[in-house]
Amino acid sequence: SYQYNVPESLPVASVVARIKAADADVGPNAEMEYKIVDGDGLGVFKISVDKDTQEGIITIQKELDFEAKTSYTLRIEAANMHVDPRFLSLGPFSDMTTVKIIVEDVDEPPVFTSRLYSMVVSEAAKVGTIIGTVAAHDPDASNSPVRYSIDRNTDLERYFNIDANSGVITTAKSLDRETNAVHNITVLAMESQNPAQIGRGYVAITILDINDNAPEFAMEYETTVCENAQPGQVIQKISAIDKDDPPNGHQFYFSLTAEAANNHNFTLQDNKDNTATVLTRRNGFRRQEQSVFYLPIFIVDSGSPSLSSTNTLTIRVCDCDADGIAQTCNAEAYILPAGLSTGALIAILACVLTLLVLVLLIVTMRRRKKEPLIFDEERDIRENIVRYDDEGGGEEDTEAFDMAALRNLNIIRDTKTRRDVTPEIQFLSRPTFKSIPDNVIFREFIWERLKEADVDPCAPPYDSLQTYAFEGNGSVAESLSSLDSISSNSDQNYDYLSDWGPRFKRLADMYGTGPDCLYS
Repeated sequence: SYQYNVPESLPVASVVARIKAADADVGPNAEMEYKIVDGDGLGVFKISVDKDTQEGIITIQKELDFEAKTSYTLRIEAANMHVDPRFLSLGPFSDMTTVKIIVEDVDEPPVFTSRLYSMVVSEAAKVGTIIGTVAAHDPDASNSPVRYSIDRNTDLERYFNIDANSGVITTAKSLDRETNAVHNITVLAMESQNPAQIGRGYVAITILDINDNAPEFAMEYETTVCENAQPGQVIQKISAIDKDDPPNGHQFYFSLTAEAANNHNFTLQDNKDNTATVLTRRNGFRRQEQSVFYLPIFIVDSGSPSLSSTNTLTIRVCDCDADGIAQTCNAEAYILPAGLSTGALIAILACVLTLLVLVLLIVTMRRRKKEPLIFDEERDIRENIVRYDDEGGGEEDTEAFDMAALRNLNIIRDTKTRRDVTPEIQFLSRPTFKSIPDNVIFREFIWERLKEADVDPCAPPYDSLQTYAFEGNGSVAESLSSLDSISSNSDQNYDYLSDWGPRFKRLADMYGTGPDCLYS
């Protein structure tokens, strides 16, 4: 005999056990089949054969419940599938065994008395109104108390509350059927001793309708009437809608408001089928007199209590063709010249505006005055910056200064004026320089030039950059020029130039001392 322990939470179709009968044969002669022939678990378990191993596999057919039954006993028979008739006398070719299955208790979550609860509540219910009750219990032998809560992922707006101990569901907010007609929420049941064990129940709450919405136009109507319309002509058919959902359907009643009932332009006819017709009362509508009419229409529903609303129908007077199709409905279009549309007028105005802008720009440019380079004495030049990009001619500028005076300071310097400006005041001749130290001569020369520039009222304030590279008279090293070497008492011998070839013959003639020398 065999005995197996199985937890009650084992899922259906799970394997409970494997058993195998021994057979000395091999191959097809060892193939066998198993079947449950007796016991109290006939409807709960079944057995099949593994073709490869010839084992009997016992599986679950129904859910196990420790609280309902703690053990099962099975009588299982194993028999050869292929029996040779010649050996029947050696039989029987089968055997029996007993299998006992013990169901183990498992801590299970609470179980609701119903998988789905259906409840109804009126949308007029006040906050705190009781909707219904759910119930769950602990299926274990301990029968722990159960606490209830609502899964807020299924009630995000928190329309409902539940009592944690009794499971009573109540309203927490005002309900609106037109916003949500059915609320599907999930209720959680937890064991008090083991909160990890959670059971789930599902509640569908249907909101009952009340007449809390007034009827209104089914759509935004664009109604027109032709200028040549005749009395009694139908210009619009209207209908209404209501967000409420009465059990017997909607029934609407249409009429003109009291202030519009006696108007001489339009009338309203209720068709008794939730529609109404707007008709003209006169002819000869003119856009230049009145281009738009507003017709207030009173709509009442059949609810209890009934609700009503006033909706305004806008009617435009239009110019129509022979078939009564509106062509132009704007009042200003009536007085425009023939052949000139509104778009053309807009284009003309845009062109005129562009031309005006161009003319204004040209006038502004012409009126702009240029500022003079030389400021008047009356102006405050501290608030103005004038830039002159004249840096002078440098060392090569021989027009502004007499370079000969820089080369020989012992000559008498005559008064000279600047050639780049026209002075109004001529300066007297300056004193000549005598043989005095070189640095004093150079300093006085620069100082006089500076005073000339400061007191000259005729020359603009040009920025002149002059470079003076005068080193004074005399030098310890004397002249470094090779051109003066021929007249000096130098001991240098240039006879080797004759050995350098024809290219250096000229130099050899000038500096050499041989018989062919130029100066010999």
